[in-house]
Amino acid sequence: SLSRILHPRACRGTGRTGVGGVWRMTHEHSPLLSCELAAPGGDRDNARSLNTFFGVVVPTVLSMFSIVLFLRTGFVIGHAGLLHALIMLGVAYLIISMTILSVCAISTNGAVQGGGAYFMISRSLGPEFGGSIGLMFYLANVCACGVYVLGLVEAILDTFGQEAGSSLQVLPEGYWFGVLYSSVVLLLCLLVCLVGSHLYTRASFLILLVVTVTLLSIIISMLVVRPIQMTVSHPGDTPNTTLSYNTSYTGFNMSTLKHNLRAGYALDYSTKAVMTFASVFAVMFNGCTGIMAGANMSGELKNPSVSIPRGTIIAVAYTFIIYLLVFLLVSSTCDRVLLVQDYGFFHRINVWPPLVTLGVYCSALSAAMSSLIGASRILHALSLDQLFGCFLAPASITTPAGNPWVAVLYTWALVQVSCRLIGGRCCSRAVIGCCACSVWC
Repeated sequence: SLSRILHPRACRGTGRTGVGGVWRMTHEHSPLLSCELAAPGGDRDNARSLNTFFGVVVPTVLSMFSIVLFLRTGFVIGHAGLLHALIMLGVAYLIISMTILSVCAISTNGAVQGGGAYFMISRSLGPEFGGSIGLMFYLANVCACGVYVLGLVEAILDTFGQEAGSSLQVLPEGYWFGVLYSSVVLLLCLLVCLVGSHLYTRASFLILLVVTVTLLSIIISMLVVRPIQMTVSHPGDTPNTTLSYNTSYTGFNMSTLKHNLRAGYALDYSTKAVMTFASVFAVMFNGCTGIMAGANMSGELKNPSVSIPRGTIIAVAYTFIIYLLVFLLVSSTCDRVLLVQDYGFFHRINVWPPLVTLGVYCSALSAAMSSLIGASRILHALSLDQLFGCFLAPASITTPAGNPWVAVLYTWALVQVSCRLIGGRCCSRAVIGCCACSVWC
């Protein structure tokens, strides 16, 4: 019926109610119905300032790389082997490709307001169905932000921790110290998101430059570094014991590639659990769940109907090529023991190891910020649709520039809780994968 199509949310522009809205068909957005606010300033064009590259490509690329590319490539290749890893990569990108094509079809068919994928789904299938999808997608982003924060803390402690630090051993370790470090990282993300999308996009672009340089250094290192013999050590199961493994970086070697072709699921030294195809895929699939990072910024895009499909397709194609290239290079140059026993092996073989550390920090931080700001936009859209009553009513409040700061605070608090309640990163990745697959499929 017409009343279901003319939903109140569509009259609210980018953050204010559409009491004086006048419905009309427009040739720009046909066949969708559009709303023109009678109140002055209802358009808030000043809030829409991002183009395709800064608003979609940059956040999507950074969200899809995150820490999975730098800290879990060895995990995937070491346990699954190259053939299974390529199957996982193909299945993951097949899933997200079908989702992207659906998003492209919806986003190019009419006006897109804030809320990204949730807005498009709710206006196509109805607010009730869209609300359930939006809630699942929101929870996936909250858990993803927690994963990236914990991954960044892990990387920092691997370098500067008093027990596990490989460089300056200055940071105390322990549960409550981990809470402190993750809270500090989240506070930094919160401050950036509270300022607004302008600061976020500038920071993301600088981070993308660092990540790109890091990727180039990794690829160049695999081409120029000579074979290296090395020893990897881990704490034993009993106190004051150490397990040591002799391994090597072989450089391009056909026997190394043949040895890494088939699966060899073994014990994960970080969780002490035996890996399976499903558990490894859950970790790898987490690197593909950032495809909506650009769509979530729809309220800040100058032309979302053009930027969302074009930018998302470019970002996904770019990340697929990078993942495929890195998988092939790692499988051809690194001994399997190295891949299984040291997930941060890129530091060992890089021409300048600190650059890899910087790339890990930057990618994890940017992915956390992207998930936080994207989730807040979804929550803001849910609050405007009034699907959850007065509980989410404050989340509809925005700054004069249109930044939903209350929704950012809501999301920040939930991420703090998720970091404490979710037992480990592998568990949280499974939660993210389930939520994402439920939304996309």
